[in-house]
Amino acid sequence: MGNARQLRPGITEVGARHPDRRLFDELIPLPFGTSYNAYVMQGTEKTALIDTVDPAKAQVLLDNLAANGIANIDYVVANHAEQDHSGSIPIILEKFPKAIVLANKACSKLLKDHLLVPDSRISELSETDQVSLGAKTLKFIPAPWVHWPETMFTYAVEDKVLFTCDYLGAHLSAEELYAQNDAKLEQAAKMYYAEIMMPYRRFSRKHLSDVRELRQAEVIAPSHGPVYDKPDWILTHYGDWTSDTPRNECVILYVSMHASTKRMVEVLAESLGRRQVKASVFNLTDASLSDISIALVDAATIVLATPTVLAGPHPAVQNAANIAALLKPKAKFAAIMVSQGWGGRAPIILQTALTGLPVELLETVVVTGYPKKADEEKIDGLANQIAQKHKAALPGA
Repeated sequence: MGNARQLRPGITEVGARHPDRRLFDELIPLPFGTSYNAYVMQGTEKTALIDTVDPAKAQVLLDNLAANGIANIDYVVANHAEQDHSGSIPIILEKFPKAIVLANKACSKLLKDHLLVPDSRISELSETDQVSLGAKTLKFIPAPWVHWPETMFTYAVEDKVLFTCDYLGAHLSAEELYAQNDAKLEQAAKMYYAEIMMPYRRFSRKHLSDVRELRQAEVIAPSHGPVYDKPDWILTHYGDWTSDTPRNECVILYVSMHASTKRMVEVLAESLGRRQVKASVFNLTDASLSDISIALVDAATIVLATPTVLAGPHPAVQNAANIAALLKPKAKFAAIMVSQGWGGRAPIILQTALTGLPVELLETVVVTGYPKKADEEKIDGLANQIAQKHKAALPGA
């Protein structure tokens, strides 16, 4: 690797790219692969490794350390205990028998529980601790709930580099060290925010303020995706994504078994379009979770449209309602449309699933059989209600 991955003299990225990984946590799609960034920092007296890599790529980390002439590690900084960053710590401790893990109290417990790291190899940090490597100083900044309770940032004081682990990251395997700030990165970063950080949006916004207060930080080095040598780009995006103000957009999530629900969705989307409300429509039989998550970041309204299956909603629509409630987007309104044969409890079940979202529930539209003219008028009325709600709640809608 050599100097090609050098952030500053004595600070080098030594992690691993994983371009062919396609699923994270057996749940999250990875269309662009991912990376597990780790950083070695050499002072005049000591050497620190900041985060490690997923165990599947541990050998790559060891090879990169060797390629950069790292024969000794004094400290392993654990910003976060999740295994894609901490999972190779036991391997590093075996390779470097004098190395000590630096972790806060909450992270220390998780490392012991999940990775069986012994007490003797961990030094617990307080909020005021700083560690000198000789001409280089590490400062530790608590950052709980981005996205686990024990997360922290590490700041290289003299070099003005902030290591944020998961925060501000992106599931993207890129050859370049530094962010290109292009459309692909924006998509990957927004997808990452939506699926990982959005459930803790208010914490994410608070820590954004913490990062901005470090005005002297010139480089932000997360543990997934590229490094930001122009950090205003990602900070501006996070300011938008974490705000409380959604856009004049409606996400429509649906399944249709016999075309009735599909027609309801078509009428709604057309009616919203006439009222200058952007409609993002997703057929849940083939829609990507990542694409849906990205759309939910900005939407002011979420609409669930379902046929009736055994008196309830289609399972894919109910799952979408559960996912929306878990991701906790900043949407302000929600609505339900149901196609039924003779009856059922689909509206009640979906309303219950959405109780985890702090949204105003708009009028539910229930259609028996294929939508008739009167049904389409009800759907048009729902579109009008959505547009009026947006005008009242959103600046410039």
